[in-house]
Amino acid sequence: MENCKEVEILLVEDNPYDAELTTRALRSKGLANKLLTFADGVEALDFLFGTGEYAGRNPAVCPKVIFLDLKLPRISGLEVLEKIRSDARTKMIPVVILTSSQEESDIVRGYNLGVNSYMVKPVDFDKFFQTVEELGFYWLLLNKVPN
Repeated sequence: MENCKEVEILLVEDNPYDAELTTRALRSKGLANKLLTFADGVEALDFLFGTGEYAGRNPAVCPKVIFLDLKLPRISGLEVLEKIRSDARTKMIPVVILTSSQEESDIVRGYNLGVNSYMVKPVDFDKFFQTVEELGFYWLLLNKVPN
């Protein structure tokens, strides 16, 4: 297991191709050194709350941002978001939905649940790469959160 205390980006993405592209885009800007990827919403929640495989991990040590897909196995991205926002330990972590869904109902529900940003994944490789680079730059370097 990677050093969980050092995680800055938590990527929750079940599509291996999209996860790899996201990681490569962040790496190209030097932003992927402290990235942890989960292909499953349950595993991501276990990590965040220090349960399951991550029992004993200090949940007070949080990532700087979570990039969250909606269509995940076992528990959806919107359910993950709901759990993150309903717990005092995690409700302040910025969450960016990064998905292929353009459904108005998903967008509305995401914002009702407290997402910080909703981004539709560009289909074009270069645009996808650029979008992820810009997201990483903004959320890791420009955005300010309370301590």
